[in-house]
Amino acid sequence: MAMPPVFGKKKSAFYKPISFQTILAFFIEKKGIRMEKMSVWKWGVCFILVIGLFLPFNQVFASISGKLIIFHAGSLTVPFERMEKEFEAKYPEVDILREPAGSTRCARKIVDLKKPCDIIASADYTIINRFLISKYADWNIRFASNQLVLCYTDKSRYAGQITEKNWYKILFTKDVVWGHSDPNIDPCGYRALMVLQLAEKYYKKPGLYQRCIDNCPKENIRGKSVELISLLQTGNMDYAFEYLSVAVQHKLKFIRFPNEINLGYPEYNNFYKQAKVKISGKKPGEFTQVQGKSITYGITLLKDAPNREAAISFLKYLLDPNGGLKILDEMGQPPFIPPVVADEKIKEKLPLHLQGLVKALR
Repeated sequence: MAMPPVFGKKKSAFYKPISFQTILAFFIEKKGIRMEKMSVWKWGVCFILVIGLFLPFNQVFASISGKLIIFHAGSLTVPFERMEKEFEAKYPEVDILREPAGSTRCARKIVDLKKPCDIIASADYTIINRFLISKYADWNIRFASNQLVLCYTDKSRYAGQITEKNWYKILFTKDVVWGHSDPNIDPCGYRALMVLQLAEKYYKKPGLYQRCIDNCPKENIRGKSVELISLLQTGNMDYAFEYLSVAVQHKLKFIRFPNEINLGYPEYNNFYKQAKVKISGKKPGEFTQVQGKSITYGITLLKDAPNREAAISFLKYLLDPNGGLKILDEMGQPPFIPPVVADEKIKEKLPLHLQGLVKALR
Protein backbone atom coordinates (compact mmCIF):
# COMPACT_ATOMS: atom_id res chain seq x y z
CA MET A 1 0.00 0.00 0.00
CA ALA A 2 1.30 3.45 -0.94
CA MET A 3 2.02 5.97 1.80
CA PRO A 4 -0.23 9.06 1.99
CA PRO A 5 1.15 12.36 0.71
CA VAL A 6 3.11 14.46 3.16
CA PHE A 7 2.23 17.90 1.77
CA GLY A 8 -1.45 18.04 2.70
CA LYS A 9 -4.49 16.72 0.94
CA LYS A 10 -3.46 17.92 -2.52
CA LYS A 11 -0.57 16.00 -4.07
CA SER A 12 2.40 17.94 -5.36
CA ALA A 13 3.15 17.62 -9.07
CA PHE A 14 6.55 16.31 -8.11
CA TYR A 15 5.30 14.00 -5.41
CA LYS A 16 4.96 10.28 -5.89
CA PRO A 17 3.74 8.00 -3.11
CA ILE A 18 6.58 5.93 -1.66
CA SER A 19 5.85 2.43 -0.45
CA PHE A 20 7.42 0.76 2.58
CA GLN A 21 9.23 -1.62 0.23
CA THR A 22 10.77 1.32 -1.66
CA ILE A 23 12.13 2.78 1.57
CA LEU A 24 13.48 -0.60 2.64
CA ALA A 25 15.00 -1.22 -0.77
CA PHE A 26 16.96 2.00 -0.55
CA PHE A 27 18.61 1.04 2.76
CA ILE A 28 19.06 -2.57 1.77
CA GLU A 29 20.71 -1.70 -1.54
CA LYS A 30 23.10 0.60 0.30
CA LYS A 31 24.30 -2.45 2.17
CA GLY A 32 24.51 -4.57 -0.96
CA ILE A 33 21.71 -6.93 0.06
CA ARG A 34 19.42 -8.30 -2.59
CA MET A 35 15.86 -7.51 -1.66
CA GLU A 36 14.27 -10.49 -3.35
CA LYS A 37 16.09 -12.79 -0.91
CA MET A 38 14.51 -11.13 2.09
CA SER A 39 11.24 -12.39 3.52
CA VAL A 40 8.39 -10.06 4.42
CA TRP A 41 9.07 -10.33 8.14
CA LYS A 42 12.68 -9.30 7.61
CA TRP A 43 11.46 -6.23 5.72
CA GLY A 44 9.36 -5.35 8.73
CA VAL A 45 12.24 -5.75 11.15
CA CYS A 46 14.49 -3.56 9.01
CA PHE A 47 11.81 -0.91 8.73
CA ILE A 48 11.36 -0.75 12.50
CA LEU A 49 15.11 -0.43 13.00
CA VAL A 50 15.40 2.31 10.39
CA ILE A 51 12.50 4.30 11.80
CA GLY A 52 13.95 3.89 15.31
CA LEU A 53 17.08 5.72 14.18
CA PHE A 54 15.15 8.84 13.23
CA LEU A 55 12.27 9.06 15.70
CA PRO A 56 12.78 10.98 18.95
CA PHE A 57 12.98 8.84 22.06
CA ASN A 58 9.57 9.87 23.35
CA GLN A 59 7.97 8.74 20.08
CA VAL A 60 9.67 5.36 20.22
CA PHE A 61 8.17 4.82 23.67
CA ALA A 62 4.93 6.68 23.00
CA SER A 63 2.95 3.50 23.43
CA ILE A 64 4.27 2.55 26.88
CA SER A 65 1.49 1.69 29.29
CA GLY A 66 0.60 -0.32 32.34
CA LYS A 67 1.69 -0.25 35.97
CA LEU A 68 5.19 0.90 36.88
CA ILE A 69 6.25 -0.22 40.37
CA ILE A 70 8.86 1.86 42.18
CA PHE A 71 10.27 1.11 45.64
CA HIS A 72 12.06 4.16 46.99
CA ALA A 73 13.56 5.71 50.10
CA GLY A 74 11.14 7.63 52.27
CA SER A 75 13.26 10.76 51.84
CA LEU A 76 12.42 10.70 48.11
CA THR A 77 8.66 10.75 48.68
CA VAL A 78 7.99 14.41 47.89
CA PRO A 79 10.18 14.76 44.76
CA PHE A 80 9.03 11.37 43.42
CA GLU A 81 5.41 12.40 43.92
CA ARG A 82 6.03 15.39 41.66
CA MET A 83 7.95 13.26 39.15
CA GLU A 84 5.04 10.84 39.08
CA LYS A 85 2.62 13.61 38.12
CA GLU A 86 4.88 14.98 35.40
CA PHE A 87 5.66 11.58 33.94
CA GLU A 88 2.04 10.39 33.92
CA ALA A 89 1.00 13.63 32.26
CA LYS A 90 3.44 12.83 29.47
CA TYR A 91 2.53 9.13 29.37
CA PRO A 92 -1.14 8.92 30.47
CA GLU A 93 -1.31 5.19 29.84
CA VAL A 94 1.29 4.56 32.59
CA ASP A 95 0.21 4.22 36.22
CA ILE A 96 3.13 4.67 38.64
CA LEU A 97 2.78 2.76 41.90
CA ARG A 98 5.25 4.03 44.49
CA GLU A 99 6.11 2.29 47.76
CA PRO A 100 8.23 4.50 50.04
CA ALA A 101 10.07 2.83 52.91
CA GLY A 102 13.46 2.62 54.53
CA SER A 103 15.97 1.72 51.82
CA THR A 104 17.01 -1.55 53.46
CA ARG A 105 13.37 -2.54 53.82
CA CYS A 106 12.83 -1.75 50.12
CA ALA A 107 15.63 -4.14 49.20
CA ARG A 108 14.30 -6.82 51.53
CA LYS A 109 10.88 -6.68 49.87
CA ILE A 110 12.63 -7.94 46.75
CA VAL A 111 15.09 -10.38 48.32
CA ASP A 112 12.97 -11.85 51.11
CA LEU A 113 9.36 -11.30 50.01
CA LYS A 114 9.94 -11.62 46.24
CA LYS A 115 7.60 -8.70 45.59
CA PRO A 116 7.41 -7.54 41.96
CA CYS A 117 9.24 -4.28 41.32
CA ASP A 118 10.56 -2.35 38.33
CA ILE A 119 12.81 0.28 39.91
CA ILE A 120 14.39 0.70 43.33
CA ALA A 121 15.87 4.01 44.51
CA SER A 122 17.94 3.86 47.69
CA ALA A 123 19.16 6.63 49.99
CA ASP A 124 22.41 4.65 50.24
CA TYR A 125 23.68 3.30 46.93
CA THR A 126 25.70 0.60 48.73
CA ILE A 127 22.45 -1.12 49.76
CA ILE A 128 21.79 -1.88 46.09
CA ASN A 129 25.30 -3.32 45.78
CA ARG A 130 24.98 -5.34 48.98
CA PHE A 131 21.50 -6.82 48.45
CA LEU A 132 20.70 -6.76 44.74
CA ILE A 133 23.87 -6.92 42.60
CA SER A 134 24.21 -9.21 40.75
CA LYS A 135 21.32 -11.62 41.34
CA TYR A 136 18.53 -9.08 41.04
CA ALA A 137 20.14 -6.17 39.17
CA ASP A 138 23.14 -5.57 36.90
CA TRP A 139 24.04 -1.96 37.60
CA ASN A 140 23.71 0.93 40.03
CA ILE A 141 23.51 4.63 39.10
CA ARG A 142 24.46 7.22 41.73
CA PHE A 143 22.23 10.22 41.13
CA ALA A 144 22.03 12.51 44.17
CA SER A 145 23.51 13.54 47.50
CA ASN A 146 22.17 14.95 50.77
CA GLN A 147 23.27 15.82 54.30
CA LEU A 148 21.93 15.32 57.80
CA VAL A 149 20.39 18.07 59.92
CA LEU A 150 18.63 18.20 63.29
CA CYS A 151 14.99 19.24 62.81
CA TYR A 152 12.66 20.94 65.27
CA THR A 153 9.66 23.28 65.45
CA ASP A 154 8.55 26.26 67.51
CA LYS A 155 6.89 23.75 69.86
CA SER A 156 10.20 22.05 70.65
CA ARG A 157 11.68 22.47 74.12
CA TYR A 158 14.56 24.95 74.09
CA ALA A 159 13.74 25.95 70.51
CA GLY A 160 14.79 29.50 71.33
CA GLN A 161 18.12 28.42 72.80
CA ILE A 162 19.47 25.72 70.50
CA THR A 163 22.34 26.68 68.18
CA GLU A 164 24.90 25.03 65.92
CA LYS A 165 27.31 25.07 68.86
CA ASN A 166 25.17 23.67 71.68
CA TRP A 167 22.76 21.26 69.93
CA TYR A 168 24.30 18.14 71.46
CA LYS A 169 23.92 19.61 74.97
CA ILE A 170 20.21 20.05 74.27
CA LEU A 171 19.99 16.35 73.34
CA PHE A 172 21.59 15.49 76.70
CA THR A 173 18.77 17.23 78.56
CA LYS A 174 16.44 14.80 80.31
CA ASP A 175 13.15 16.53 79.46
CA VAL A 176 13.99 16.67 75.73
CA VAL A 177 12.36 14.08 73.46
CA TRP A 178 14.44 13.34 70.38
CA GLY A 179 14.55 10.47 67.91
CA HIS A 180 15.97 8.91 64.77
CA SER A 181 14.98 6.18 62.34
CA ASP A 182 15.83 2.49 62.74
CA PRO A 183 19.43 1.85 61.61
CA ASN A 184 18.53 -1.70 60.58
CA ILE A 185 16.03 -0.65 57.92
CA ASP A 186 16.77 2.99 57.10
CA PRO A 187 20.14 4.58 56.19
CA CYS A 188 19.14 7.83 57.88
CA GLY A 189 19.10 5.86 61.14
CA TYR A 190 22.68 4.65 61.00
CA ARG A 191 23.77 8.01 59.59
CA ALA A 192 22.28 9.76 62.63
CA LEU A 193 24.42 7.58 64.86
CA MET A 194 27.44 8.34 62.70
CA VAL A 195 26.86 12.09 63.11
CA LEU A 196 26.88 11.65 66.90
CA GLN A 197 30.09 9.60 66.75
CA LEU A 198 31.77 12.19 64.56
CA ALA A 199 30.51 15.04 66.75
CA GLU A 200 32.29 13.48 69.72
CA LYS A 201 35.56 13.60 67.78
CA TYR A 202 34.96 16.98 66.14
CA TYR A 203 34.02 18.80 69.36
CA LYS A 204 36.51 16.75 71.41
CA LYS A 205 33.84 15.80 73.94
CA PRO A 206 34.43 12.24 75.21
CA GLY A 207 31.16 10.51 76.05
CA LEU A 208 29.03 12.77 73.82
CA TYR A 209 27.75 9.85 71.74
CA GLN A 210 26.72 7.67 74.67
CA ARG A 211 25.09 10.50 76.60
CA CYS A 212 22.89 11.28 73.59
CA ILE A 213 22.00 7.63 73.01
CA ASP A 214 21.11 7.14 76.67
CA ASN A 215 18.55 9.94 76.33
CA CYS A 216 16.81 8.34 73.32
CA PRO A 217 14.52 5.45 74.36
CA LYS A 218 13.55 2.74 71.87
CA GLU A 219 10.06 4.15 71.39
CA ASN A 220 11.68 7.22 69.80
CA ILE A 221 13.22 5.07 67.03
CA ARG A 222 10.89 4.73 64.03
CA GLY A 223 10.90 2.68 60.82
CA LYS A 224 11.89 5.53 58.51
CA SER A 225 12.97 9.09 59.11
CA VAL A 226 9.91 10.74 57.55
CA GLU A 227 7.69 9.06 60.19
CA LEU A 228 9.29 11.37 62.74
CA ILE A 229 7.96 14.46 60.98
CA SER A 230 4.39 14.06 62.21
CA LEU A 231 5.72 13.62 65.77
CA LEU A 232 7.61 16.89 65.44
CA GLN A 233 4.66 18.75 63.96
CA THR A 234 2.26 17.58 66.68
CA GLY A 235 4.71 18.44 69.45
CA ASN A 236 5.14 14.81 70.56
CA MET A 237 8.85 14.99 69.73
CA ASP A 238 11.23 17.91 70.12
CA TYR A 239 14.07 17.03 67.76
CA ALA A 240 14.72 14.47 65.02
CA PHE A 241 17.56 13.68 62.66
CA GLU A 242 16.47 14.16 59.04
CA TYR A 243 17.92 14.80 55.63
CA LEU A 244 18.28 18.43 54.63
CA SER A 245 15.96 17.89 51.64
CA VAL A 246 13.21 16.54 53.93
CA ALA A 247 13.56 19.52 56.25
CA VAL A 248 13.25 21.93 53.33
CA GLN A 249 10.31 20.11 51.75
CA HIS A 250 8.34 20.04 55.02
CA LYS A 251 9.30 23.59 56.04
CA LEU A 252 10.86 22.49 59.32
CA LYS A 253 13.37 24.45 61.33
CA PHE A 254 16.74 22.79 61.51
CA ILE A 255 20.28 22.99 62.83
CA ARG A 256 23.05 22.54 60.28
CA PHE A 257 26.03 20.51 61.37
CA PRO A 258 29.62 21.36 60.41
CA ASN A 259 30.65 19.87 57.07
CA GLU A 260 33.08 17.59 58.91
CA ILE A 261 30.19 15.68 60.48
CA ASN A 262 27.07 16.17 58.30
CA LEU A 263 28.05 13.40 55.81
CA GLY A 264 27.34 15.70 52.87
CA TYR A 265 30.78 16.27 51.36
CA PRO A 266 33.04 13.63 49.71
CA GLU A 267 36.15 15.66 50.54
CA TYR A 268 35.61 14.78 54.21
CA ASN A 269 35.33 11.03 53.65
CA ASN A 270 38.60 10.42 55.49
CA PHE A 271 37.01 11.94 58.59
CA TYR A 272 33.60 10.36 58.02
CA LYS A 273 35.06 6.84 57.84
CA GLN A 274 35.95 7.01 61.54
CA ALA A 275 32.26 6.40 62.27
CA LYS A 276 31.11 2.77 62.31
CA VAL A 277 27.68 1.32 63.07
CA LYS A 278 26.69 -2.34 63.47
CA ILE A 279 23.41 -3.25 61.75
CA SER A 280 21.45 -6.38 60.76
CA GLY A 281 22.90 -8.42 57.90
CA LYS A 282 21.26 -10.15 54.95
CA LYS A 283 20.02 -13.09 57.02
CA PRO A 284 18.42 -13.27 60.49
CA GLY A 285 21.08 -13.36 63.16
CA GLU A 286 23.74 -11.94 60.87
CA PHE A 287 25.26 -8.51 61.32
CA THR A 288 27.35 -6.19 59.22
CA GLN A 289 29.24 -2.98 59.90
CA VAL A 290 28.66 0.18 57.89
CA GLN A 291 31.34 2.82 57.76
CA GLY A 292 30.84 6.54 57.43
CA LYS A 293 31.00 8.07 53.97
CA SER A 294 29.33 10.93 52.12
CA ILE A 295 25.63 10.41 51.40
CA THR A 296 24.99 9.07 47.92
CA TYR A 297 21.64 7.90 46.51
CA GLY A 298 21.49 5.03 44.02
CA ILE A 299 18.92 3.69 41.58
CA THR A 300 18.60 0.55 39.48
CA LEU A 301 16.30 -1.42 37.20
CA LEU A 302 15.43 -4.94 38.34
CA LYS A 303 16.33 -7.78 36.00
CA ASP A 304 12.80 -9.19 36.09
CA ALA A 305 11.07 -5.81 35.96
CA PRO A 306 7.42 -6.43 34.97
CA ASN A 307 7.29 -3.25 32.85
CA ARG A 308 10.81 -2.80 31.54
CA GLU A 309 9.93 -0.37 28.72
CA ALA A 310 8.12 2.07 31.02
CA ALA A 311 10.88 1.73 33.62
CA ILE A 312 13.61 2.69 31.15
CA SER A 313 11.56 5.65 29.98
CA PHE A 314 11.07 6.81 33.57
CA LEU A 315 14.78 6.45 34.32
CA LYS A 316 15.59 8.51 31.23
CA TYR A 317 13.26 11.22 32.55
CA LEU A 318 14.65 11.05 36.10
CA LEU A 319 18.30 11.28 34.98
CA ASP A 320 17.61 14.25 32.70
CA PRO A 321 19.04 17.56 34.05
CA ASN A 322 15.81 19.22 32.88
CA GLY A 323 13.62 16.46 34.28
CA GLY A 324 13.89 14.56 37.55
CA LEU A 325 17.31 15.97 38.49
CA LYS A 326 15.91 19.49 38.23
CA ILE A 327 13.08 18.58 40.59
CA LEU A 328 15.54 17.19 43.15
CA ASP A 329 17.60 20.36 42.97
CA GLU A 330 14.52 22.57 43.43
CA MET A 331 13.55 20.53 46.50
CA GLY A 332 16.81 20.91 48.37
CA GLN A 333 18.55 17.72 47.28
CA PRO A 334 21.74 18.22 45.23
CA PRO A 335 21.71 15.96 42.14
CA PHE A 336 24.80 14.62 40.42
CA ILE A 337 24.98 16.17 36.96
CA PRO A 338 25.70 13.93 35.25
CA PRO A 339 24.87 10.90 37.41
CA VAL A 340 27.70 8.39 37.74
CA VAL A 341 28.44 4.67 37.63
CA ALA A 342 31.49 2.91 39.02
CA ASP A 343 33.30 2.18 35.74
CA GLU A 344 33.01 1.74 31.98
CA LYS A 345 32.06 -1.93 32.28
CA ILE A 346 29.03 -1.00 34.37
CA LYS A 347 28.11 1.78 31.94
CA GLU A 348 28.07 -0.72 29.06
CA LYS A 349 25.47 -2.78 30.93
CA LEU A 350 23.00 0.12 30.98
CA PRO A 351 20.16 0.29 28.45
CA LEU A 352 21.35 2.24 25.42
CA HIS A 353 18.97 5.14 26.11
CA LEU A 354 20.62 5.69 29.53
CA GLN A 355 24.29 5.38 28.63
CA GLY A 356 24.55 8.92 27.28
CA LEU A 357 23.13 10.36 30.54
CA VAL A 358 25.82 9.07 32.90
CA LYS A 359 29.58 9.09 33.23
CA ALA A 360 31.92 6.38 34.47
CA LEU A 361 34.18 7.19 37.41
CA ARG A 362 36.99 5.13 35.92
